[in-house]
Parts: sequence; C-alpha cells; structure tokens
Amino acid sequence: MSTRLDPIALAVMLGALRSACEEMGVVLVRSAHSANIKERRDASTALFDPAGEMVMQAEHIPVHLGAMPSAVAAVVGERHAPGDAWILNDPFAGGTHLPDITIVSPVHAGERLLGFAASRAHHADVGAIEPGSMPADSRTLDEEGVVIAPTLLARGGELDRELLDGLIARMRGPDQREADLRAQLAANRTGAQRLRALSEQIGHEALQAGFAETLAYAERRTRARIADLPDGERVASDLLEAREGDLELHLRATVSGDEIELDFDGSATQHEGNLNCPLAVTLSACYFALRVLTDPDVPACAGAYRPLTVRAPDGSLLDARRPAAVAGGNVETSSRVADLVLGAFGRALGQGTMNNLTLGNERFTYYETLGGGQGACADAPGPTGVHVAMSNTLNTPVEALELEFPVRVAEYAVRRGSGGAGTHRGGDGVVRELEARERMRYSLITERRRHPPSGAAEGGPGATGRNLLNGEPLDAKVSGTLEPGDRLRIETPGGGGHGRSGTR
Repeated sequence: MSTRLDPIALAVMLGALRSACEEMGVVLVRSAHSANIKERRDASTALFDPAGEMVMQAEHIPVHLGAMPSAVAAVVGERHAPGDAWILNDPFAGGTHLPDITIVSPVHAGERLLGFAASRAHHADVGAIEPGSMPADSRTLDEEGVVIAPTLLARGGELDRELLDGLIARMRGPDQREADLRAQLAANRTGAQRLRALSEQIGHEALQAGFAETLAYAERRTRARIADLPDGERVASDLLEAREGDLELHLRATVSGDEIELDFDGSATQHEGNLNCPLAVTLSACYFALRVLTDPDVPACAGAYRPLTVRAPDGSLLDARRPAAVAGGNVETSSRVADLVLGAFGRALGQGTMNNLTLGNERFTYYETLGGGQGACADAPGPTGVHVAMSNTLNTPVEALELEFPVRVAEYAVRRGSGGAGTHRGGDGVVRELEARERMRYSLITERRRHPPSGAAEGGPGATGRNLLNGEPLDAKVSGTLEPGDRLRIETPGGGGHGRSGTR
C-alpha cells in the first residue's frame, strides 16, 4: 500500500507519536528518585520503527538526538520477544558517556514487532573513581565507571535480578540507581502501550505507513529549508580547553542544493584526557545545529537528518576509539561541535559549555549543569542564564538542593554584563556559589575559561567563565576536596553579541 498519508491523517499521526514520547518522559521524571532526573530532567525518551529508525523523540536533551538511534542500532539485530528490555551505556556500543544509561524495549502486538521504545537517563553515579562519575582527570573508560555492553535486562517481562544486583552493587547509592532504572522501564512500558493502542486503532499496516510518512515528511521540510541557504563552502575553527593544552577542531561545511556535508578533517586526534567522544555524540551535535539552521519545528526523527552527511577522521577527538575516556566529550566536545557548525553559518555563539559540577562522598552523589548566556541574533538579544544548545535541562531549585544535599547556596544570580556587546547584546551568564556543610569531593568539567564565545557581524565576545574555591581561581577541569565551610563559586560565560555597538 502507499506510504503517503493525507495531511489530516499525518497531523494526527505526528500528534500521537509526539504525545506518546512526551508521556514517556513524564512517567520517567515523576517516577525517578535522583534529583538529576526528577528536578533537572536530564533524560530523553523516543520511539523507533522495527528497522530501528527513530520516528519521534520528545523535546528533551539535544545531545541524545544522534545517540539514542545508536543505542537501538546496537540491539536491533538481536532476537526479540515480548517483554524483553535491553540495557547499555558502552560509548563504543551505542552509548555516549557512562552515566547515560539507555534501556531499549522491543514493542510487540502478539508476536509481531511494532517497533522499539527507548529511554536514556543520566544517572547520578555509575561507580567511577570520583563520586558522581564525571571525573575531571580520567584517562581510560574504566576509570569512569561500570561499562554495560548491550545486555538483556528483562526476558519475557521478568527482570534479571542477578544482573541488576550485580550492576548497582558497583555503583554508589544502589537503591537510587535501581529506582531510576525502574523508572526508565516504566517509561518504556508507557511507550509500548501507546504504540499498541495506536496499532489497534488504525491497524498494523497503517501504523508502519505512518512511520514511513513521518520520516519522509521531516525529510521534505528539512530539504526545503536547506535549499534556502546559499550554496558553497564555509569554514570554522575553534579550541577545546584540555588540561594538557588547547585542542583544535576544524570544520568545512558545504551546502549543495538541498544537502549539507559537515567535514571535520584536520581536527585533533583523540587525546589522553576525557574530551573524546564517539561518533554518535558528534552526530548529535550536528543534528542539533541542523535543526537550528533549518526548521526547529520539524519532527525530531531520523528523516530530518537524511539530507546531512557528517565526516570525522577515524581515531580523532570526534570519532574516538576504545578505551578512550569520554566523560567530558559528551558534554563539552559536543557543545563545541555545535558551536563550530553555528559559527560557520554566521551565528553568534552561546556559552559553549555545560559547566558540569559533581559533588559527593560515600553517602551521597550530586550532578548538575549550569545555564549561561546565549548568542544574540540579528533581530534580538541573547537569552540570559538558560540551559540550551546541547543541554536543555533545568536547574536544581535552591530549595530542593539544600533539602536533599549537605550544601548551602550562598549565591545564585545573573552575572550582569557578561554578555558580548553589539547591536544586540549576548545573554548574561550566572553565578552559582555553594558552601559545603560536610566533607565531600568535587569535580568540574567546564569550558570557555580561556577562550570566550565569539560574537557575529562585528558583535563582541561574551565573557569567559571562572571557577573559584574560597576566592582562589581553579582550572577549567579539576577535582578536589571540599571541607565544611568551603565555598565553590562558578561564574558561567556570557553569549556573543550580534552587530557592531552603536549602529542602531
């Protein structure tokens, strides 16, 4: 039968798929126990067709855009039975970095495979050398926590208790880890229920036709917007602030008709630190930038990325090989890849970092990212103090942070004047100062401490960020110990301005 749906049927299908993914996210967030998921919402949910193509993702975390499909691709060829569920976090077998654990559930109607439901969540600890499992100085994957190859977590609806107990026993806060994993399983069951209900309502063949047309529709819309961009080559270069020194990234972006090629040839080889990332993370950043440059309202599905080709040198920082450490690659290198693409197309850059902070000891673990200033546009100033770009999480409210963890928030404020100058100013960063109430370890993985986010069209750069401990400067990437009364202060970067100042 034809895969084309009339516009009304297609709109209903898109709404049903989007609603199902959003409901999965609500179930995950409201069922989770860790602040990182229930408060910050550092999680994503998605639905896939039987071939493993993503047909819809909730508007959650951009860095998961290209990585969720890689997780499903890692298991799609296995034998699946009703009630099965796969778990993984291996960055070189469908994952991103180890705290991001993915659960993939095949969805059946009887014995017929309808597709897959998947959820990914950043867990507060996975057993690394530092509490919170985001060590600033890791050099191998094993130092970053428990590596989970694609493995059956549930068989025929029965949880593999031995497997689960073995995994969480190697992590801090095992009860909370299990609760968060069960929340992911519940989210996947919700997605499965919605797919089955949709199949019963419209029929299996119509559902599969709807999947195909959803992908084709997203592709058509994306190609139409790419065609509006002038043909030609654009180049950009930028730096990552590794502990050993700066690492160069290069991009050549080519627009040809209704297609874009992003070639990162010449970028740094994988290094001994943890700013490496698997290709899936690089793809995620490119997919995010493509949506920004074309049509942000296109359905978040595999069809939207068909007009895009991404090339990264094998064994480079952007397509690393085992056993490279990757904790910072997923969060910081992905941010810089997005910056490269947006900068090549003349956009003012945002803060370009997630300002990753982990705190913990053997009693608790806590992870957060911090918002900052975003780049201005040709017709508007940049937003202030927000999580956008590759993060898109919320902050942890002061009340929740102080209630659950042994810290006091000494200051949380806008960092006035940190946005870049211009006809339209870049957004301002934030100041977050925390006082320790007991002895704990901390780790910071941050960027834009040496090199500021650039403006566009003669707009000024945003201010660089700063990390301080009791008023003394800290490196961009550092781990250490906080004693009771110590104050850790993070000042996030501002966004770049757009246009020359005083021209209005």
